Amino acid sequence: MTQNSFKEATIASTNRDLLTSAHWGTYWVDVSDGRVTNLRTFEHDPDPSPIGHGIVNVMDGPLRITSPAVRKSWLEHGPGTRGDLRGQEDFVSVSWDEAERLVATELDRVRTQHGNDAIYAGSYGWASAGRFHHAQSQLKRFLNCIGGFTSSVNTYSYAAAEVIMPHVLGDFSSHLERLTCWEVLTESCELFVAFGGLPVSNGQIGQGGVGAHVQRAGMLSAHANGTRFVNVSPMRSDALDQLGADWLPLRPSSDTAMMLGLAQTLIEDDLHDSTFLDRYTVGFERFAAYLRGDTDGIAKNAEWAAALCDIPAARLRTLAHDMAAHRTMISTSYSLTRQEHGEQPIWAAIALAAMLGQIGLPGGGFGFGYSAMNNNGLNRRYVPYAALPQGKNPVKSYIPVARVSDMLSNPGGTVNYNGRTLTFPNIRLVWWAGGNPFHHHQDLNRLRAAWARPDTVIANEWCWNSLARHADIVLPCTTPLERRDIAMTSKDPFITAMDPAVPPVGEARDDHVILRGIAARMGVEDAFTEGRSPDDWLHWIYETSRESAARGGITLPDFDTFQQQGWVRVPLPEKRVILMEQFRTDPETYPLKTPSGKIEIFSETVAGFDYEDCPGHPAWLEPLEWLGRATLEAPLHMISPQPKTKLHSQLDHGIVSRSDRINGRAPVLMHPKDAAERGLAEGQTVRIFNQRGACMAGLKIDESIRPGVVQIATGAWYDPDGPTCLHGNPNTLTQDRGTSQLAQGPIAHSCLVQIEAAKCETKPKIDNPPIRSKLRSAKLACG
Repeated sequence: MTQNSFKEATIASTNRDLLTSAHWGTYWVDVSDGRVTNLRTFEHDPDPSPIGHGIVNVMDGPLRITSPAVRKSWLEHGPGTRGDLRGQEDFVSVSWDEAERLVATELDRVRTQHGNDAIYAGSYGWASAGRFHHAQSQLKRFLNCIGGFTSSVNTYSYAAAEVIMPHVLGDFSSHLERLTCWEVLTESCELFVAFGGLPVSNGQIGQGGVGAHVQRAGMLSAHANGTRFVNVSPMRSDALDQLGADWLPLRPSSDTAMMLGLAQTLIEDDLHDSTFLDRYTVGFERFAAYLRGDTDGIAKNAEWAAALCDIPAARLRTLAHDMAAHRTMISTSYSLTRQEHGEQPIWAAIALAAMLGQIGLPGGGFGFGYSAMNNNGLNRRYVPYAALPQGKNPVKSYIPVARVSDMLSNPGGTVNYNGRTLTFPNIRLVWWAGGNPFHHHQDLNRLRAAWARPDTVIANEWCWNSLARHADIVLPCTTPLERRDIAMTSKDPFITAMDPAVPPVGEARDDHVILRGIAARMGVEDAFTEGRSPDDWLHWIYETSRESAARGGITLPDFDTFQQQGWVRVPLPEKRVILMEQFRTDPETYPLKTPSGKIEIFSETVAGFDYEDCPGHPAWLEPLEWLGRATLEAPLHMISPQPKTKLHSQLDHGIVSRSDRINGRAPVLMHPKDAAERGLAEGQTVRIFNQRGACMAGLKIDESIRPGVVQIATGAWYDPDGPTCLHGNPNTLTQDRGTSQLAQGPIAHSCLVQIEAAKCETKPKIDNPPIRSKLRSAKLACG
């Protein structure tokens, strides 16, 4: 049976409407004449996201990749040819047979001549919400079948937290996945202090599928029950208007200084909980000595903090007293980690919560990422669902994910990371599936130069985004609406059937089918598939997960019944989630996984690394770029949050994403005072620039942003014209340096810029597909 006929048979096998799920929601799918015409809201979602509708008009649009394609000079002259033309040169359509041969031949060349560590499977990104058709898992499983690859660790979202929290709390994931739920906050939280705000737009998304959005309702319910919210952010709009939040518009990158000022106020006024600190923490006295100024002669009091964060000292002192007098939740956004020294605000927030002594109590303590994703604060049961096994990677080399430009441009160089010294391998082949580095990464002009160095870049993509345009071989893959899958994640209570609504467009293939064909050419097809079809794998994943659920007292229907029903909701946990409740109740029976078993306000391990940019306790370390160091050339602090109209750069060409464009470009928000000083008007095309690059944007004047700060969301497809992105990608401007030697995370939010009126109206080119010729001869230089 062909792939298309298999899918058509699958569509006909259910007697219900078609259903799908994505990282931003669950939808019923309408189809007419073989085309998806509409996505209807899942009836159990009280606050549906509009993002999903962006796919309807682009599934078979002009930017869809309909056949395998190879960059022209690479095809004619072989690997290593004119890598500097990636992103500029046209592509040639080839057959699947030729594409499979080219990829298999190149993989054999690289691993034979240079070793498997010369293959980098970046593939960072969210890809599909489906449990089986998860692009990164499929690619890594395949590459492990042929000897492995250089990998990456951590995320662009919160790398600094991923590395520092295990030193402070013993691990990261349990403290991310087990946040005190909104129901408990509604009942018990009196004061919610949100460093980085609570942008509900970020709460649209959740890894592995979203059945029902809860963030807005959670906030409003807490507010209605008397919770007072404080929004500590340069953006007033980082909290819902309905919350009536107190707005503290601090300077970006000064959150740590503000937290230290609050902490020292607690000491000065004897408001800290010494009993909690003695029983549950280690190292407080070392930290207190720093706060008092015993170590450097500078007391980190409210006046000191006020000079840095630009919030009046009296207001800081009042807030410290309020936090001590009430059941207080200290929330830190993911964005706080994406700045220079991003480890510090997370560590400082935990120390501050420990000083209040409310960790483990209902409605108190700390939380990382409320409203950053839908699942944070969601009351749910954990089920260890099965996933596609990736096998074991024999290659030991890896990098922190945000150091890809360093690796590509400096083979043999080294980088310090979390107490280790890593050596960069000499990467000859990059393979990306399910993500877009020209969205996630910083200083894209630097990345583009580094990206020219490998011999070959392969991309599995469904549309001509910036990744596909910067590849040598493009393998067209299906969208989730063209294949069968299951949205199944412990982050969400809904398990959802993802139906193939329409056949694949053009010659697009599922990632599994793409890799199976290449595996067959390389003699590892049996190892890759284990003799299972995609439908067999889905059945195995579901039934294995069903068995795991049963061991936890959860009854799920069998696979066939589930397919007929379309969705299942896992029951709520018997007890509502309170972060670190067991540890507080009995720290001897439930110790943390730190060396001491306690919260490490001072970490001997971190101190032992002897990193000047990450000492052994929370500290203020001045960033190189922030308003405290603004210059005439770069007087504005640019922050670049996640977009409201898409997930990262996904569906940037869709109708929802394009609805907020100004003159075809991403909007940039600026305070009226800053606009007036530059003679700029609403709706004008402007140029944002610094020494690293520039981007064009449409101006939106907004009083809800702090003067001296501008905001432009990430996600615009990178559309370079020299050092300038015509489309509005702010990562042409951001710094490509690590948070510190500890985590080496990204620091996009530590960025100074200038803005001026655009001198010309060069239109974005990203809407033009780069296919200009068809294959006329089977005789190829690399054959």
